[in-house]
Amino acid sequence: MTLVLLARHGLTAATGSALAGRAPGIPLDDRGRAQATALATRLAEVRLDAIVSSPVERCMQTAQAVAAAQQPSVLVQADERLTEVGYGDWTGQPLRKLAREPLWRTIQVQPSAVTFPGAGGEALADAQRRAVAALRDWNDRLGPNAVYLACSHADVIKAVLADSLGLHLDLFQRIVIDPCSLSVIRYTPVRPFVERMNDTGGAVAALAKAARQAAAHHGTARQGAAPRETPRPGSSEADGSADSTDGAPDRAAALRRFDAPVGGGAGG
Repeated sequence: MTLVLLARHGLTAATGSALAGRAPGIPLDDRGRAQATALATRLAEVRLDAIVSSPVERCMQTAQAVAAAQQPSVLVQADERLTEVGYGDWTGQPLRKLAREPLWRTIQVQPSAVTFPGAGGEALADAQRRAVAALRDWNDRLGPNAVYLACSHADVIKAVLADSLGLHLDLFQRIVIDPCSLSVIRYTPVRPFVERMNDTGGAVAALAKAARQAAAHHGTARQGAAPRETPRPGSSEADGSADSTDGAPDRAAALRRFDAPVGGGAGG
């Protein structure tokens, strides 16, 4: 029963105004660094077996903050399969401009049919497949008793959650993923169970402890696994959720604090 903690990166200066995508040179801003620190505090009492991350700077910074708070510290491993959606020619473009494109509506109502234009443009369905494959690969590598963190982007996390919920990709825009939020999936031999979505404040140590105890009860506990301590409440305030392709252009001004571009997850 592998437990995967999915974290979205923190806020950046581009949040809510442009589709950052995979563009380099867009680190966490002061708000995002504070969010990453709060997330690290929340997870400090959860002994993570691994931390994997999108190689995009803002994700690596978020994951490294979590890693530094672990005792002992955990090495962050980059995985290209968790990277942001390839937005092609849309990368770096203002959201207000993109919202006037005919493709924008398709992203809202039939995202499974979308391939972003230009060099490096990726199909949303391909992004979902690679991200789900990455997590299942890490599940196999780390084993059935592992608890690990995967840091990625809003559209990618939404697509993974849709898969775990048994939802068609065309429904993934119904899911909201805020900056530095946690979503939790427990993978079992039968099916995935989504235990949390878009959690920005709940304690998680007890949840991880329960997963380990359940594994031990079924005779699969890892040798030498360290016991968990009593969970300590923590919180991570999310300043927005627009780091994805689910946003409406009219809300751009109101969503300045959000890190979203194309429709609910894009640009994160």
